[in-house]
Amino acid sequence: MAMRSEHPRVWAGIDAGKEFHWACVLGASGEILISRRVENDEADLCKLIDEVLRLAEGITWAVDQPGGGGAALLLALLWERNQRVLYVPGLSVDRARDAYRAESKTDARDARLIADQVRMRADLGELTPAEEDLAELQLFLTRRRDLVTDQTRTITRLRETLLSLLPALERTLDLNNKGALTLVAHYQTPSAIRRAGQKRIALYLRNRSVKGADALAHKALTAAKAQNVALPAESVAAAIVSELAEEALRLKVRVCTLDRELEKRFFARPEARILASLPGMGPVLGAEFLVCVGDLCAFESADRLAAYAGLVPAARDSGKRVGNDRRMRGGNKVLKRVFYQSAFASLRSSTHSRAFYDRKRREGKKHTQALIALARRRVNVLWAMLRDETTFKVPPAA
Repeated sequence: MAMRSEHPRVWAGIDAGKEFHWACVLGASGEILISRRVENDEADLCKLIDEVLRLAEGITWAVDQPGGGGAALLLALLWERNQRVLYVPGLSVDRARDAYRAESKTDARDARLIADQVRMRADLGELTPAEEDLAELQLFLTRRRDLVTDQTRTITRLRETLLSLLPALERTLDLNNKGALTLVAHYQTPSAIRRAGQKRIALYLRNRSVKGADALAHKALTAAKAQNVALPAESVAAAIVSELAEEALRLKVRVCTLDRELEKRFFARPEARILASLPGMGPVLGAEFLVCVGDLCAFESADRLAAYAGLVPAARDSGKRVGNDRRMRGGNKVLKRVFYQSAFASLRSSTHSRAFYDRKRREGKKHTQALIALARRRVNVLWAMLRDETTFKVPPAA
């Protein structure tokens, strides 16, 4: 004979961490039924899940991480048992913390906040298992962000070191460019550049498939001729510049290789044809969109999608002060960046995006405000395209 559950419904909140989680289970009246630490391994997590399943027939789980990281194993085990899991954003937990009496922030307190939020609110989004190819895309995108961060940091350090060696060359060259990096990886000091001469430097660059080798060599020689004095620690600075330039080139090659893999996987998706047709939306941003949104059915309208991205103005009305809207602080920051960057890129490729942006600027909006307004408008367009499964069509001229 099956054991009857003690409670008709419970809510389980998980404050997820790397090494361990804290679980808190609340009853219908908010009483704490379970509150304990759970190790982030399969055995202890399964023990917790089975313990909660014996408590009630209706269970709603909630976590403060949307997926990946420390919560990945927990989510996989819950979905394996067909459990419903909701997502409580960390910003919501932070804001709700002040309404609960306690001396300080603890894992147990945050787990109770998560459980209580999901018990009282009906507007939280549900997490669903990611498809295998979307999970792979997410890993590739995370790795790409790491490589781009390393590349930016390396180039910034390269600029600082080159500035202490040959300031005129640092001002002249675009060190985000492959040709400039190839040049300073081999020629760093003014004397070495003058000794090599323009023809030899240009030949060296052409042998390494650098475009505009003659113009780049001319810039380097002009900068070297403008400085006859050797700055302190020249030999050490030259060695560091060469090492940093080589590292930046390697990172650039790895990012390009990863971009090709991302592009291949992105265009294997059925939504890729629709996403890529929107001006400014390339394979990388399109892949970011797919990973963030997942199933579009979770968003019943374009307004819900815009709110999830944090592109909806937040009202700050009080008394007679109405219409006091400000930029929303919350939302999915990655998705917001996707719409923002694609809107910025569309200014060059779409005359209609440029016209909308210029109109907002004439209305007195600043650059960022006009760009966010354009991004918000593009949410409506993209949501309708995906809903109707149609590609972007240039609207007729007014």
